[in-house]
Amino acid sequence: MSSDEDTTVLPLSGGASATLVRRRAAANDRGAILYVHGFADYFFQEHVAEHYTAQGYDFYAVDLRGYGRSLRDGELPNYTTDIEVYFEEIDAAVAKVREEHSRVVLMGHSTGGLTTSLWAHERRAGELIDALVLNSPWLDVVEPPLMRRVVKLLGKVAPKAKVRANLGEAYGAAIHRSRNGEWDFDLRWKPLAGFPVLAGWIRAVLIAQEKVHKGLDVPVPVLVLHSDKSVLNAREWNEDVSKADAVLDVEAMRKWGPKLGTSVKVVEIKGGMHDLFLSARPVREAAFAEVDEFLKSA
Repeated sequence: MSSDEDTTVLPLSGGASATLVRRRAAANDRGAILYVHGFADYFFQEHVAEHYTAQGYDFYAVDLRGYGRSLRDGELPNYTTDIEVYFEEIDAAVAKVREEHSRVVLMGHSTGGLTTSLWAHERRAGELIDALVLNSPWLDVVEPPLMRRVVKLLGKVAPKAKVRANLGEAYGAAIHRSRNGEWDFDLRWKPLAGFPVLAGWIRAVLIAQEKVHKGLDVPVPVLVLHSDKSVLNAREWNEDVSKADAVLDVEAMRKWGPKLGTSVKVVEIKGGMHDLFLSARPVREAAFAEVDEFLKSA
């Protein structure tokens, strides 16, 4: 964490807590951005905060319960049986941000993109945010219907059953500076291979995605960004992994993105990795440019 940032613990029900990270702009005149990370992740993308504080936004990010700065000893990392449980910390974070800002942009990555979409739909009457920006949101899985039904049943009867030992190291090796990437992050909080994938968590994701597929009513302008292609199931790093989404299927983002609301813009970023803002410099600059242009009118 840089010296320009500070953190606030957000107490949650049941003794849990989340962590709100803040970096202030030297001259704030555009409101605030609140960032929500994905699975096997936490906020470490300081260059994203720097980009937006330079433009006059105060930048906030929340490490959800069980993730990153919020992970406590004895806590099962990155686990829930209901995606909507995270609404509590988003509510708390937005309330904190709105103490100082009347304009708030919500930004979600991957599973965070799924969570923030559902939150924005459920909280639509509150007029709490002004725009929603999604960086490679997880809107569907690639598994066939029968497999989905089996996993949902397993997740109900044995929620902590291990579906996968981890996510594999291909993507982690593409972004961490110790391997083939340029970024530094805490490998305790974001291991290169991620954390075990448990049945109850996958069931929660599937249930959340089914709500998206029925159509949401997010009332504010939505920007969905995704790579131009996916390279799934890579067992180890190769150059293609650094030029494509190696985690999620971009076709699902193309298909379901327009179902999020009545004002949705879906944009392809050529050569983008799963986290578009961690892609090669020209690619991430293209992603930033799309967001910047969108926010001018959102």
